Amino acid sequence: RDRFTGVFDCLPVAATIDDKIFCMHGGLSPELNSVEEIEKINRPTDIPNTGLLCDLLWSDPHKTIPGWFPNDRGVSYTFGKDIVQKFLKRNDLDLICRAHQVVEDGYEFSFSRKLVTLFSAPDYCGEFENDGGMMSVDEKLICSFQIIYASSKMEEGRNQHDREIN
Repeated sequence: RDRFTGVFDCLPVAATIDDKIFCMHGGLSPELNSVEEIEKINRPTDIPNTGLLCDLLWSDPHKTIPGWFPNDRGVSYTFGKDIVQKFLKRNDLDLICRAHQVVEDGYEFSFSRKLVTLFSAPDYCGEFENDGGMMSVDEKLICSFQIIYASSKMEEGRNQHDREIN
């Protein structure tokens, strides 16, 4: 294992912004009731195939299936709108911000704008014509999105721009 890859075993697996926006790579876990439980995860560590750490990295929202469901990826779970609503209410949060899935426009809201998926890599692996997205949060917790257009869209003459979401 090289040093660069080893750095990821030490990085935080989740963060909160002003105690209102919960951020992670993948998604929620059936083992997670409170954001404070994440502090109990020992780092550095290898990523297990199951459990809280695995789910924070690899779970995905599902737009039509409620509750928890085995993930088609073969690891972790999918979670429904009901799970997001309960988690946000229980933890007094407003939004979940996550990545891990290609979305066409660089970002995509789900579940009545209570979850946003960001994907920062345009033209992912040369197999998709997706835009990339980055989110900024100001002191009033207003989220703005910068879009990095896919190369095919840049060739069509579209310019990069910002989108602000209240």
